[in-house]
Amino acid sequence: MRARHARHQPAAQTIPAPDRQRLKACRSFAEFYPLYLAEHRQPGTRRLHFIGSTAALACLFLLIFTGNPWWLLAAAVAGYGLAWLGHFAVEHNRPATFSRPLWSLRADWVMYADILRGRLTL
Repeated sequence: MRARHARHQPAAQTIPAPDRQRLKACRSFAEFYPLYLAEHRQPGTRRLHFIGSTAALACLFLLIFTGNPWWLLAAAVAGYGLAWLGHFAVEHNRPATFSRPLWSLRADWVMYADILRGRLTL
C-alpha cells in the first residue's frame, strides 16, 4: 500500500539534487526545468516565488489600469525581490536568474502554473 501511495506524491517530492554545472550547460528548456526545480527544493522558496509572482501580476494589472510606469518597476522588485529572498534566506543558493535569465523567467511562470495545478506544493 505504501508503494502505491508513493507514486501519487507531488512532483516536488521527486526533485533531483541541485547541479549548477548541468544547469549552465542545458541546451533546451525541457532539460533546464527539472534542474531549475532542483534549485527550489524547499517549500519556503517556492512559496516566496509564488507570492512574488502574484504581487508582480498585481503590479502589472495596476500598470495597465493606471498607466503609471512605476508599477513596472514595482513588479520587478516584488517578483525578483521575494524570489531572491527565498534563495538567499531559505534555499541558501544562487538564483538561476544570474546564469540563465530568460529560461529562469520562463521557468518561474511554469513553476507558478505547476503550483496552481497542484503539481508542486508550497
